[in-house]
Amino acid sequence: MNKIIAALAMASLALAAAPAPASERTDVMVPVHQFIDGFNKGDTKSALAACAEQGSIIDDFPPHEWHGAGVCSNWANDFDADARKNGITDGVVTIGKPRRVDITADRAYVVVPASYAYKMRGKPVKETGATLTLALQKGAAGWRIAGWAWTKR
Repeated sequence: MNKIIAALAMASLALAAAPAPASERTDVMVPVHQFIDGFNKGDTKSALAACAEQGSIIDDFPPHEWHGAGVCSNWANDFDADARKNGITDGVVTIGKPRRVDITADRAYVVVPASYAYKMRGKPVKETGATLTLALQKGAAGWRIAGWAWTKR
């Protein structure tokens, strides 16, 4: 009997550790790309549609942390204010191939390499070697970004 229980436990662990199917990983990345594409095009409405209503964000500009209802919209407002204050224009975020896409039921964890190119007071600037780490949740409308952290090198 103990051997059967041990075998079932091992099988359960193996299934839990199995990577998510490629189609599921692709589905999780849809709102990530939607947010980045919207940001790059200046399409705030499209970018914000990729976000969950509630969430948490950590980023490298003040106030550095946002959470709660309307988190992405609040972040976007502060981002715009910071960009105006510092003369930042023409921002483009580029993400690479995901380093991790872990999916457990209706939650996902994604880690992607990132870079950010922009102009500061008309001079080109490029931040390379950053990491974007995201948490997503799947609901009736599909996957949505519930939080992220931008980490500069």
